Amino acid sequence: MVGKMWVVLAAAALVLGSAADAKVRVAKEFSFPKDQPVKIAVFRPDVLVGKMTTGGVEEPNAEWTAAARAKLAAELTKQQQALGHDVVFLDGAAEDANPVVTDYKSLFRAVTDAIATHGIIGGQLPSKKGSFDWTLGPGAAQIKDITGANYALFLFTHDSYGSAGRKAAQLLGAALLGVYIAPGIHVSYAALVDLTTGDIVWINVDPASGGDPREDVGATKRIRQILTKFPGSAALAAEAQ
Repeated sequence: MVGKMWVVLAAAALVLGSAADAKVRVAKEFSFPKDQPVKIAVFRPDVLVGKMTTGGVEEPNAEWTAAARAKLAAELTKQQQALGHDVVFLDGAAEDANPVVTDYKSLFRAVTDAIATHGIIGGQLPSKKGSFDWTLGPGAAQIKDITGANYALFLFTHDSYGSAGRKAAQLLGAALLGVYIAPGIHVSYAALVDLTTGDIVWINVDPASGGDPREDVGATKRIRQILTKFPGSAALAAEAQ
């Protein structure tokens, strides 16, 4: 089921079209400690890939989704290891069986939804204006105890490729009516949580993501874009450009 976050990002993609830019926020003065190893727990990437019909109805494709999830996870691991980080993926079944993990994943989604709606895509809340101050609370340290990691990374991507009819409607809409009809949806976001404090220290919301995650080259491009301005990733960010 497409959640509220997807609705927010998809709407932004449809309105902004190709002009949409990734929006990155980093907690003030945050950087990884230099005197201790960085271990990042990566929760099962939430990936949805499907087709968009002429009328704009999305049809999920299980095969495409599985391929994209595997390639994105492999590329994410590769790029984090290039930064010298130890990455551990949580098993999906283990996640679902642990109430602490499922509760905090739900909380994370709610908080990042609020960040996207009130801090990035929509107008800022008065209490958050001029600052990046979002947290899951100190209870997130329970995830640190479970995983042995000092940070947690969450990744969400949603791709809906336009059918032949959808693409034809796009051309006709532009040529005859001067109306922009998005050929599909390609949105993603990722966020990093400091498990010691529960604070969200970095987030990237991209309503117009590039790269086809079903393919190796596309997955590489997508992860590089998602990790734009990731703490300590100046080299990766430069390559992404």
